[in-house]
Amino acid sequence: MRVGLIAVSGVRVVNERLVRLGVTLPGFVERARVIASMPSLGLLTLAAVTPPEYDVSYVECPELDADALASRDFDIVAVSSFTAKADVMYAIADFYRARGTTVVLGGLHCTLLPDEAATHADAVVVGEGELLWPRVLDDWRAGRLQRVYRNGSFQDVALGDRPVPRYDLLDPAAYNRFPIQTSRGCPLDCEFCAASKIFGGYKRKPIEQVARELAAIATVAKHPFVELADDNTFVEKRWSRQLVATLAAAQVHWFTETDVSVAEGPSLLDALADSGCRQVLIGFESPDRESLAGIEAHDWKARQHGRYLRAIDEVQRRGVSVNGCFILGLDQHTPDVFSAVERFVKASGLMEVQVTVLTPFPGTALYRRLRAEGRLLREQYWDRCTLFDVNYRPKRMSVEDLEQGLEYLMGALYTAQEVERRRRLYLDAVLDKRRNRSCTVPAT
Repeated sequence: MRVGLIAVSGVRVVNERLVRLGVTLPGFVERARVIASMPSLGLLTLAAVTPPEYDVSYVECPELDADALASRDFDIVAVSSFTAKADVMYAIADFYRARGTTVVLGGLHCTLLPDEAATHADAVVVGEGELLWPRVLDDWRAGRLQRVYRNGSFQDVALGDRPVPRYDLLDPAAYNRFPIQTSRGCPLDCEFCAASKIFGGYKRKPIEQVARELAAIATVAKHPFVELADDNTFVEKRWSRQLVATLAAAQVHWFTETDVSVAEGPSLLDALADSGCRQVLIGFESPDRESLAGIEAHDWKARQHGRYLRAIDEVQRRGVSVNGCFILGLDQHTPDVFSAVERFVKASGLMEVQVTVLTPFPGTALYRRLRAEGRLLREQYWDRCTLFDVNYRPKRMSVEDLEQGLEYLMGALYTAQEVERRRRLYLDAVLDKRRNRSCTVPAT
């Protein structure tokens, strides 16, 4: 039996002005290439739990290519996509169903909108798929395939004692990063976050399992760059120190996402650079504290605002760069926010920056609130859930203000000259730290 695992990949931006501007900006193009060159960890995980009697193939499909798909003959396919390319996922699903192939859809978008996905599929997997996929295959072979498969609670799926993702299915030359997940979910509950809607909790993978997966990556790629597919890695600091030691032992370079609390633990910070960590992404969201109020259930991010600059310095002077992320169009934002973000970035010494617009993904608390307030520009806009296209009416500026402000910031922050300026500042800060360390006289 031939199983096709089809990942709808690639970056999408609808705003034509932004597309034209983006391709001229080295900083933006570089980030887009990184995002685009990542295999689907979810589908590689499904491949690992597929019984050995099946012949499994992993396929990347940025767009519907009927000729390429027709050359691959499968008995059953599992297709997954992010929201911005849900239309491509559905087109691929419709193509295969028309050929008589059984289609199973899953992933974040399908979990949020299973009824919509079901109109294009023979079955939909809602939530985490590790435990469900073998059952789907058994039911399919027995002729009793169900329309929807769901897990119980978030805790029902343990991250340990699972087969290692099938990295061996990948062509290593096609990717510049290899994903591994060490934790799932996030204890924060940000209004705009779709992951919080799905997971509603936080759990960590046993360190021994992480080590096995790192070893598997090493068998398919020499000197791999590993991206941790976590929402917030360093929540529990004791476990985090064990994780960093494991990554150091694997001798890889790596990247992950975290929050500003990472800067509170000097021992963890000291270990990061020596472990091969090259960058951490931190969601600062806004340069001013007032705009952060209300975006998270307990205003945790608003309370951390005063630590932003110190956190950036503490991380970067140890030789780990920070990718600072900002969301434009929060309810307190006026057109003044664009120059405020620019000033913050230039004053902070951030080596890398990511600016996006507030995006009401389907199923999120933000989507429900903006819909209730009549602020969505249209009822369905999934192809514009790109983080760069505006789908709603901001509270204190116009849609045009937000679009033009994003374009302004991209032009101000992603030019070759500005990217080089930030890199030089970062390297100077690292060198200063090392010089000061070497000049320190030990106490006697």
